[in-house]
Amino acid sequence: MSNDLLFAITFYVLAALVLVSGMGVVVLHNVVHAAVALIACFFFVAWVYLVLNADLLWVAQVLIYAGAIPVLIVFAIMFTRRSMSDTSNADSGNRIWAALVSAAIFGLLLAVLLPTNWFVGKWPGLTGTTQVIGLELVNRYAVPFELVSVLLLAALIGAVILARRDDGS
Repeated sequence: MSNDLLFAITFYVLAALVLVSGMGVVVLHNVVHAAVALIACFFFVAWVYLVLNADLLWVAQVLIYAGAIPVLIVFAIMFTRRSMSDTSNADSGNRIWAALVSAAIFGLLLAVLLPTNWFVGKWPGLTGTTQVIGLELVNRYAVPFELVSVLLLAALIGAVILARRDDGS
């Protein structure tokens, strides 16, 4: 079996696992089971990054998305008692609108991703995505990177102000 065939089989099996676990997030009615499916989805996406030799994205996906974000979601679920009760109903009756918006976003993603040139050898001499991303962040994308950091700082300050207790002082 050639390496290209093994790569293709591995990639498509992982892509199918991402799709199945992603559908589990959407379809499962129990919130805890949906959170476990989300962890599985993030984990399989991390393995797709590993297969594609995107080492920085693989590590970030495992640490942040497959580790920290699901824990945050589970804690948020546990602290909202209404969503954990047997009498609560998460169905809002907007399934048709949700399906239409999802289809529109999927179509937009296809319109952007299909004509893209996915040439891998764009930066000759550089090995690994960590070095490529680092050089692009400090060269070409320095200003947008700083703008995003200022935006995140403003959001953090806003969250602190909103979460602060108004005790009259």
